[in-house]
Amino acid sequence: MRRDGADVRWSLVVPLKPLVRAKSRLSEAAGEEFRPRLALAFALDTVAAALACADVRDVAVVTDDPVAGEHLTALGARIVPDAPANGLNAALAHGAAVVRAHRPDAPVAALNADLPALRPAELAVVLHSAALFPRAFLADAADIGTTLLSATSGTELDPAFGGASRARHLASGAREIAAPDVPSVRRDVDTGDDLRAALALGVGPHTARQAPRVPGWAAWAGVGAVPGRREAPVAVDAAGAPGAVVPPPLRASGA
Repeated sequence: MRRDGADVRWSLVVPLKPLVRAKSRLSEAAGEEFRPRLALAFALDTVAAALACADVRDVAVVTDDPVAGEHLTALGARIVPDAPANGLNAALAHGAAVVRAHRPDAPVAALNADLPALRPAELAVVLHSAALFPRAFLADAADIGTTLLSATSGTELDPAFGGASRARHLASGAREIAAPDVPSVRRDVDTGDDLRAALALGVGPHTARQAPRVPGWAAWAGVGAVPGRREAPVAVDAAGAPGAVVPPPLRASGA
């Protein structure tokens, strides 16, 4: 495998909690009943965009949720049961081990499941940079957490996600990826403010269909709006192209 970032195709490992427990911090913004539907939409848009990236060979989703598993399998993801059932990092290590049981030399990368604005081209930039180092990571938009952690062939993933994981990954010897202009790969969604920021970037079609149903979404009108212009914003598909017209405040960045 070349270490110049070329000719490297990654196996991504995406962790997803059972939907009834996923994205608990969104309850205040989305409502407890609607929150699981948003969590599923985020995961679907994340996985669809990842599979559309030319640098991605396959995506393994570690989850025990049957509904999510069915939808993600339809997209082309491989579902890996969360056999350890011991939290996020154990699930990621297990997913990487399952991938490498079939392809021992596989470069693997853990990717958050809550990146609804993810662009394949931006993910490719990050993965090209990741290929230069045995282990590397990308910090989230707040520069506190981590949205992607990579391990090239022969290197253990050794994930340390959760909370202030940027500092832990740095301390573990992983190199921080400093690729500019990759906001969609850094924008995970845990809170209402995060969701507003993702909507401003332009989200994928699954999130675009669900977000306007969030209670009080109309109060978010103006996200990404251009003063003096009234137009129907659009979602983006997995390739980053404009998709179906959706109600405000959604728009496609760069469309």
